[in-house]
Amino acid sequence: MSASQALAKIYENQAIFVSRGDDSGTHKKELALWKAATITPIGDAYVSAGKGMGDVLTMTDEMQGYTLTDKATYLSMKDQLDLEILVEESADLLNQYTVIAVNPEKWSTTNTEAVDVFIDWLTSKKTLDRIAEFGKEEYGEALFFINYVE
Repeated sequence: MSASQALAKIYENQAIFVSRGDDSGTHKKELALWKAATITPIGDAYVSAGKGMGDVLTMTDEMQGYTLTDKATYLSMKDQLDLEILVEESADLLNQYTVIAVNPEKWSTTNTEAVDVFIDWLTSKKTLDRIAEFGKEEYGEALFFINYVE
């Protein structure tokens, strides 16, 4: 099941959904998922919190509802919550980070040497391995997944 399909089921059942409602990246992703489901969430079951992720997870737990969260915040609070992951892996949840060097022809003051050093460091095996291991010791699983291809 995709995340947008899960939202459609939540909405159909008028289950409580707590939105960050704060124009954050997570909130924007949520809105895109509702749009993909061709739903404009309204009504008492849709709660726009206007708060950060930790507060939203606490509210969702208290209301026994649903929310969209990042994995790191969820894992850091998991022991304090009575919430379970409904959809974890879905193409519409992909949140990819990318590093791109700026064009020095457009931005003449760019320190291109520093940019190259940073990109080399970020894409080095040592750094990619550290990113892939990040969170495993504390949370039992990685918080990030590497999809870098040279």
